[in-house]
Amino acid sequence: MNVLEVNNVSYRYHDKMVLQDVTFTVQKGELFGILGPNGSGKTTLLKLLSKELSLQTGMIFLNGKPLVSFSQKELARLVAVLPQSVDTTFGYTVKETVELGRYAHQGSLFPKWTEGDEQAVIKAIEQVELLDKMEEGIDQLSGGERQRAYLARALAQEPDILLLDEPTNHMDIAQQMKLLDRLSKWTKEKRLTVIAIFHDMNLASLYCDRILFLKQGSVIGVSEPNDMIEESTLRNVFGAPVRRQAHPVVPNPIVTFLPEMELPEREKELRDRLTIEKSHERIVVTTSQPFKVLSSSLVGAGFQWATHFVNRHVSKDYRCDDAEEEMKQYLRSHTLDVKRTIGMMTAVCLEDAAYVYRKEETFSLFTIVTAGIGNAVDAAKAWERDESAKGVGTINIIVFIDGTLMDAAYVQAMMTATEAKTKALYDERILDPKTNTMATGTSTDCIAIAASQMNTVFDYAGTITPLGKAIGRSVYEATREALRRYQQRRGDDQ
Repeated sequence: MNVLEVNNVSYRYHDKMVLQDVTFTVQKGELFGILGPNGSGKTTLLKLLSKELSLQTGMIFLNGKPLVSFSQKELARLVAVLPQSVDTTFGYTVKETVELGRYAHQGSLFPKWTEGDEQAVIKAIEQVELLDKMEEGIDQLSGGERQRAYLARALAQEPDILLLDEPTNHMDIAQQMKLLDRLSKWTKEKRLTVIAIFHDMNLASLYCDRILFLKQGSVIGVSEPNDMIEESTLRNVFGAPVRRQAHPVVPNPIVTFLPEMELPEREKELRDRLTIEKSHERIVVTTSQPFKVLSSSLVGAGFQWATHFVNRHVSKDYRCDDAEEEMKQYLRSHTLDVKRTIGMMTAVCLEDAAYVYRKEETFSLFTIVTAGIGNAVDAAKAWERDESAKGVGTINIIVFIDGTLMDAAYVQAMMTATEAKTKALYDERILDPKTNTMATGTSTDCIAIAASQMNTVFDYAGTITPLGKAIGRSVYEATREALRRYQQRRGDDQ
């Protein structure tokens, strides 16, 4: 059900058109966001909705009635407003400031303060977590606390519609999240309708049911965040380069801003920008600048920027209830920044690692593989095995690429590397000891694709692309060499 209808509203300040043919609806119980660059007409629109400004052109309907037909007191019973900035009422306490929100519910020239008024005020103050400041002067509060006090004044009106102009202004991150969590909860539980101006696109995406974009007074679009938070739309509205990404927890998009940066020119070959330290305990690769990595590693899984890549040897009987935390402690003990480190484990001898460097016409790559068959498994037959994997993964692959990879290229690079590894196992006739079928890997293999994000751009890295061909060949050759060294050492040990 629509509680608000805005039809062909235009507004002009002197000779300047601020809003032009704005049309949209807002449903009951909706958290509706208004976004746009400075000067796009957001605040003017909110002032028209609250009757602070008079309509010039078009119509606004509230609950099916023309907005112009409501008196200010009638409107105040339905709509509460929190403007972007409020003049401080010096001498008033927080409680006295919030009490002003009950004006719309006073029914005579000499109003009588009721128990219902008192409860509404206390409840509003409690909702913004200012009970302990209730008797303090409003002018003694911090900017964020003052904003919350004025929000409490609006809530004390017990409105059906709440109009907010940058409600999180002056609030720290924790308070922003608490406020928006509450607003979202109230829209669902109390059917409160919230119309808010946002500057933070990520907050709007996370909390708004729908978003309206304004540009130079005109509506660019109105829809759900998934439809509106698009790179091309944001570039059109805000004129800023952005990258849309999926939120890691909820099914909403988030926006990453892309600063204008002058990337360093390539002065050295890829292998000259990698420092490799080898010992029987670990292989550590240090890069001269951060590489963007997609990995399945024990530490640093997913996307991460990293400067250190650690492949650590552990004994075959290594057991730990929390291997990830133990690995992080190990890295810290060796003065490695966990937030910038990709950490893997293997039970094979690191002296048997294989290294392959390839220099192509427009890019180069460097591959490191440690491989063994102690936990060899056929992925197509693994469902027949009763036990879960308990051993440490024995095939670890790290591919360093001097190039710029798009997200699809990262994923395809991992697929290509995995296929090449599987083919190497097949050609080396490695069997799953439980099913006696060809093994496709080991129980907890790790792969890391690390790119400098400089120079040549790669949209894809499938097996038939130039980058994919180089990855496939390098991983295949390195995996076969590492497997042969592993088998030779095992034979020598016997």
